[in-house]
Amino acid sequence: MASAQGPASSSDSDPRFANIDERKRKRMLSNRESARRSRMRKQKQLEDLVEEVSALQKGNTQILENISVATQRYIEMQSANNVLRAQAMELTDRLRSLNSVLHIMEEFTGYDIDILC
Repeated sequence: MASAQGPASSSDSDPRFANIDERKRKRMLSNRESARRSRMRKQKQLEDLVEEVSALQKGNTQILENISVATQRYIEMQSANNVLRAQAMELTDRLRSLNSVLHIMEEFTGYDIDILC
């Protein structure tokens, strides 16, 4: 038993072993600090990514709202254009009818009737 305690007690008093223990302790502290900084960096990266996701989701929501408004306006304009096309066709038909009447009147009266546009 004395031999088992002998090296332990001699390492306590030996300056070489004390130096190794001190370097080991400093390395352990350095590693702990490095691990703590690494965890903090990862936490910051995660927080930044969560903020970016939130901002992108908000942007996507805004884009979807803009698309919805633009689609609604497109439908309204398409409807208005259909009404205008129908009115233009109706007016074209009426003009053709009036021109036919004028041509018939020209044939019966012999007068040349000019239409001012």
